[in-house]
Amino acid sequence: MTAWNAEQSADFRGPLDVTRAATAVVDARSVVIGWSPAAERLLGYRPQEIVGRPLATLLLSPDPASSALPPPPEFLGNEICLARHRDGRELVVATAVCALAGAGDAMRVVVVTELRDLRLWESRLALLHGLATRSPVGLAIYDTDLRLTWCNAAYEGDMGRPFAEFRGARADELYSEGKFVSKGHPPTLDAVMRHVLETGESFLDLHFQGRPPSDPETDHLWSCAYYRLQDADGHVFGVCEDAFDISDRYKAQRRLALLVEAGRGIGAALDVVVTAEKITEVAVPEFAATVTVDLARAVLEGEVPATSGAAAMSLVRVARYSAEKAEGAKTAEATGQEKAERRPPPVEYPSGSPQDRSLSSGGLVLDDTTLVVPLRAGNSILGLVTFMRDAGTATFDSGEVALADELVARTAVSIDNARRFTRERTASLALQRQLLPRQVPEQSAVDLAYRYLPTDDVTGVGGDWFDVIPLSGTRVGLVVGDVVGHGLQAAATMGRLRTTVRAFAQMDMDPVELLSRLDDLVAQSADEQWGDPGTSGDAYADVTTGATCLYAVYDPVSRRCVMARAGHLPPAVVDPDGRLSFPDLPAGPPLGLGGLPFESLEVELPVGSLLALFTDGLVEARDRDIDHGLDTLGRVLSDRHASLEDLCDRAVAELLPDGSTADDTALLLVRTRQLDTSRVADWELPARPVSAGRARELATQQLHEWGLGELSFATELVVSELVTNAVRYAEGPIQVRLIRDRTLLCEVSDRGHTSPHLRHSGEDDEGGRGLFIVAQLVQRWGTRYTRSGKTIWTEQAFPTSPTSPTSPASPTSRCAP
Repeated sequence: MTAWNAEQSADFRGPLDVTRAATAVVDARSVVIGWSPAAERLLGYRPQEIVGRPLATLLLSPDPASSALPPPPEFLGNEICLARHRDGRELVVATAVCALAGAGDAMRVVVVTELRDLRLWESRLALLHGLATRSPVGLAIYDTDLRLTWCNAAYEGDMGRPFAEFRGARADELYSEGKFVSKGHPPTLDAVMRHVLETGESFLDLHFQGRPPSDPETDHLWSCAYYRLQDADGHVFGVCEDAFDISDRYKAQRRLALLVEAGRGIGAALDVVVTAEKITEVAVPEFAATVTVDLARAVLEGEVPATSGAAAMSLVRVARYSAEKAEGAKTAEATGQEKAERRPPPVEYPSGSPQDRSLSSGGLVLDDTTLVVPLRAGNSILGLVTFMRDAGTATFDSGEVALADELVARTAVSIDNARRFTRERTASLALQRQLLPRQVPEQSAVDLAYRYLPTDDVTGVGGDWFDVIPLSGTRVGLVVGDVVGHGLQAAATMGRLRTTVRAFAQMDMDPVELLSRLDDLVAQSADEQWGDPGTSGDAYADVTTGATCLYAVYDPVSRRCVMARAGHLPPAVVDPDGRLSFPDLPAGPPLGLGGLPFESLEVELPVGSLLALFTDGLVEARDRDIDHGLDTLGRVLSDRHASLEDLCDRAVAELLPDGSTADDTALLLVRTRQLDTSRVADWELPARPVSAGRARELATQQLHEWGLGELSFATELVVSELVTNAVRYAEGPIQVRLIRDRTLLCEVSDRGHTSPHLRHSGEDDEGGRGLFIVAQLVQRWGTRYTRSGKTIWTEQAFPTSPTSPTSPASPTSRCAP
């Protein structure tokens, strides 16, 4: 018997109760012989006006067609009919007839009430019946001693046994292991209800967690309300508890919150490992006790695993997170560099394990408290995510399996994006390494240091560039340039310009000629591009036009520096005493615009002078003008005691304090050196045939003084041939110069401008073989032109076994600091 059935005998008085409703007593002929005050209030007739009249004058047949006829006697039953009010209006009423026993004229009592009052009472009665028998909300009433006196069917269902077995129990006895998880109220059930009884204060939506006797293995969560019960006189007789099981809603909210957190964290970084770590941190401990992520090794390298043979895939463990780690003391976070240096350990799964079955089937596998979900991208499996719960806890239900599938699907998309980024970044960095100097070339003209900071920190490449180019005669070419735009497109354009500049520089062009030819090529490229229909709106259009460049050539023998610029900032020069200047170097137009010629400036730099070449990204910013940046750079560079590396670091730190820049930045610092005079020998000879023999003698003598007698034979042939050609095809005087640097340099200069070239001589030819012989004896040879003529130069390697302690192979004493 339920609690509702136990209380069926309760007296719930309704509108047809004779103590409340209008009543009329009639005799055997249905004539009114008694009239109650309630009947007078309902129909308006006073007793003297209605007693003695037939009841049919008041109650009309519900059938309008027969309303004029007197109702038959059987009409006087439980009916819904019309009643005529004294004022003439008609009321819809409900009637009930009760027979009267005993002697006398009174035969029946007719009870009448308005139909709307009856329907209202019936709805209230249905409400009470529904709350007691059909409501999902558990209802319980506790008396002033906080003992259970009544409950509805839902509450009885949570208990899992008949009401009679737990009637009179206290709330804390029924849920001994439960607890409130909400805040701002007394901590226990007993304390909450005692507070309600004593103060009359109600509580709404208190969250109580526990395991009901009907489901002792599962935690449930109820939303509870408590309010005091009292009668019309204010007498308190107990507390009512409303409890609604919101476990499913709470789980859904937790799942939604988990997805929201996952959306905020997963995929925030374009890093495969960081993304994998994030899903483990999101899922523990709310969803699982331990989560691991294993990825195919190819994914870490930016590649896509093979679509076939997933079961034999080589996996590595990239992330693992457990509840113990989440609750334990925090340890120092590893830096990005430390994470990059760690090699994820390989993992192997035994045959038949959940992971092995997931790889084989390509689908998720649920095995007791272990759930394995594959990371899928298209037709490929990137790896596995394993969710584990502790033994004895609830297994994953269908909703949780769907949640895990959604989490892993989002993670797979993010990991695939990170994999693509890894691949593109690797390619970009490889491109950048090809486009910029990977190491400083060995040369004796300058000491140098440099910094390169691209704006695009995603790809790590940009449009600024610098270069250091060894030239003939121990000279060095210094280049810095800036291409419009950022990223891969600008980097590709920069690469073409850098390659072109290097090629022109190797041809010993002076700065003005080099920039002029570069300008012509850029203009030609722009004309070809815009002349091709349909390419002007291309998102990858060429951005060469408008690029800027500064090119300088420094000669450590003469200490002369020749420079020219195409729309670029002039270099900063700091002399050995720390005085700063910006040479008055004509600007020239940016490349590809044409219109004005380029002009050069030649300056003599004392030994130890500092030359700074840089792009505008270093000195120009949104929050300061370029003059302020130039002043800051000059102040940093004026420190004569700092090393070049320190000056680079300080310049970047002061001009780019947050490490970021709105434009690509390149900085090249060089400190000039001078080649020691003891390593240079030069002679001027007349343009006569005997000069060839004299040149051989002078060269041989000098080589013996330098301890390079092993090179005498080859050098005699080289000098003799070059001087002979100068006498035969050019004008005098003839300059012969030997330079002992990292190689042996031999130069012959004359007043002619005709370029020599190799040719193959016939068997009967008497000449034409000299330059061919020279090319076979030396490492390199070439021609450079000056205003007064040309210079033919050659380079020879030193002997592998130096003959003196001061061998040219030694890195010391080549240049004066």
